[in-house]
Amino acid sequence: MKSIEVKGTARTIAERSSEQARALKAIRKNNGVPCVLYGGGENIHFTVPADGLRNLVYTPHIYVVDLEIDGKKYNAIMKDIQFHPVKDTILHVDFYQIDEAKPIVMEVPVQLEGLAEGVKAGGKLALQMRKLKVKALYNVIPERLVVNVSHLGLGKTVKVGELSYEGLELMNAKEAVVCAVKLTRAARGAAAAANN
Repeated sequence: MKSIEVKGTARTIAERSSEQARALKAIRKNNGVPCVLYGGGENIHFTVPADGLRNLVYTPHIYVVDLEIDGKKYNAIMKDIQFHPVKDTILHVDFYQIDEAKPIVMEVPVQLEGLAEGVKAGGKLALQMRKLKVKALYNVIPERLVVNVSHLGLGKTVKVGELSYEGLELMNAKEAVVCAVKLTRAARGAAAAANN
């Protein structure tokens, strides 16, 4: 997995919720994003400039985050992100500190590989799940999960339960469809003509 550097500044949390709301509003007004780092015992509240998160958030890739807060370094992953419902700006990001001995849960992009038999027969390949949730030690997690579809016939699917990767536990429902070769009108017509 690739790594990306994010630098932040620690912030204090106000005692009263009204003061806290005002402080968060001020951070966002100054183009900052309030963040929290979990998983290392005590939670660390910090602020990152919005521009400092762009390459981490707006990408199809997954990263280990080399997080630097006031000069202290942490290894983390991005766990959760909240966007403004109208403006689509980043409101809040949760990071999770990596412990090299403990497995983490993370979503990994799916990449389809090969030319499906069903596509050759006129079907259309559809990716139903762009990411799969995996549980593993962070240094075992790949940048993407490759699914070979060359054996896939017309109307056939690949389900989560049919996939396995060394060192990874797939957390999605076993019956969930990852990809399918759907029948197109042209493929139905060809099949009907062949049966007549």
